[in-house]
Amino acid sequence: MFRGTTIIQMDNKGRLLVPSRYREEIMQQSAGKLVCTRDIRKPCLLLYGLDEWVKVEQILLGLSTFDPVQRSVQRVLLGFASECELDKNGRILIPVSLRGQIQLQKSVALVGQLNKFELWNEAQWQAQITEDLALAQTPAFQHSDALAALSL
Repeated sequence: MFRGTTIIQMDNKGRLLVPSRYREEIMQQSAGKLVCTRDIRKPCLLLYGLDEWVKVEQILLGLSTFDPVQRSVQRVLLGFASECELDKNGRILIPVSLRGQIQLQKSVALVGQLNKFELWNEAQWQAQITEDLALAQTPAFQHSDALAALSL
């Protein structure tokens, strides 16, 4: 399970060094193979181990190609999907096309989301966290089912 936020530096070639605490799990669960795609709602990338990505593909396969919203979800997630593999140094290469989608620059926030990571431009990540914390102060958030389920 992936959790926590790590700020990592992307080199000039677009490679990110995956923190060592995640590498063994990635190797065990997906033989070092990952899939990176564009998030459909937020300006970030999603990074799945291949084993988890297969589950996402099965869900996408079940969506209707005739429903415009479902088709859009398929188009974005599958259209931007790119395979990445941990190299011998524990790095992954993020394709130029995906980096450009979210203006990914040198400083990258790698955010664990249990079964995947989010990759953010660090400045956009800080703005998102500010937005999320402000939302947490609203009555709608305080009475949300998700919060009640966590007993927080």
